[in-house]
Amino acid sequence: MSTSVPIIHSDPDLLVVDKPAGFLSVPDRYDPDAATILGELAKEGGVKDATSLLVVHRLDKDTSGLLLFARNEVAHKGLSKAFETRSIEKGYRALVRGEPPWTEMSCDYPLKPDGDRLHRTIIDGGHGKPAMTVFTVIATYGPYSLVEAKPLTGRTHQIRVHLAALGFPVVADPLYGDGKALFLSSFKRKWRGDEFAERPLIARTALHAMLLALAHPHTGQALRFEIAPPKDFRAAVAQLEKR
Repeated sequence: MSTSVPIIHSDPDLLVVDKPAGFLSVPDRYDPDAATILGELAKEGGVKDATSLLVVHRLDKDTSGLLLFARNEVAHKGLSKAFETRSIEKGYRALVRGEPPWTEMSCDYPLKPDGDRLHRTIIDGGHGKPAMTVFTVIATYGPYSLVEAKPLTGRTHQIRVHLAALGFPVVADPLYGDGKALFLSSFKRKWRGDEFAERPLIARTALHAMLLALAHPHTGQALRFEIAPPKDFRAAVAQLEKR
């Protein structure tokens, strides 16, 4: 896999990158050879201290968007505390199946990671940890909708699990949805292409981390980063808007 990882912000204390889909945030104990974002940064050589970067939060392998790293222990401690106290704002875009009957929804189902034989996060009222996500419907396109998600907690797969539990799984989500890629032929009327040659508009979990707002761990300066979704996500939305 060859790609370039865009650097959004870099200073002596932190690094913000636009993670492409397909890279793990940290190595996988079940698949140690899987490509990681830290490995890609080190391989490209654009970040001299890539191997010493400290993980502050994670994005799922197929999720694209803003990912934050600390460059030293002091910054790591400050940023980790900021996440724990919910003083860092995160915003996502998700393309989901279905049309929610609500414009805004706060979901607080408690979550338990690694809760079944597929190692999925499950809703567990007895043993799950508190979790809260605020969802806002941005647009609907018949059988699909574009949703903004703002997680107030940081549980594993939180947005994906909450959306699936509400009945609107993320498009192409293999764990909490049907895993099916989105094809133009699935929603365009009178489509006359070759079904055997058709390429999917988006074939990975349609989730993108587009907003990150925080106070700099050293200076206290207010930082706000926003990044548009990648080509596959934009192409899928553009085609749905033509309906």
